[in-house]
Amino acid sequence: MAKIESTYLRNSEATEEFGRQLVQHLDRTALVFLRGQLGAGKTTLVRGILRALGHTQAVKSPTYTLLEPYELEDRTVYHFDFYRIVDSQELDFIGIDELLDADATKLIEWPEHAKDRLPEPDVDVFLSLEGEGRRIEITLPD
Repeated sequence: MAKIESTYLRNSEATEEFGRQLVQHLDRTALVFLRGQLGAGKTTLVRGILRALGHTQAVKSPTYTLLEPYELEDRTVYHFDFYRIVDSQELDFIGIDELLDADATKLIEWPEHAKDRLPEPDVDVFLSLEGEGRRIEITLPD
């Protein structure tokens, strides 16, 4: 990964729109890390990605379930949230190794809570609050 972009997103709508545009950089099996403080817009970005792929239902953060799968028209998307993970061995209960090998786009919030169990991401996203909006820094492959 080498290409780094930084953009200011003025509100939730802009964050969701950025997610819609990000889809063009994600292949079917992309591994995407979504990092940033609570309330920075990680799930909002996921909503935009899912909307671009045709999902019309609600999108919630899987904070308590760890995983929310989405079976869409042309691909499967796994939305993970590892915020509550204390020990990465807890991920064995959801079959993390098989899920990471699956033919699916994997979007992982709070990957730092399971860093020793995860490969390097294809796309790394960092969101931070900035004024009334947020700043997104994204590292994409060459």
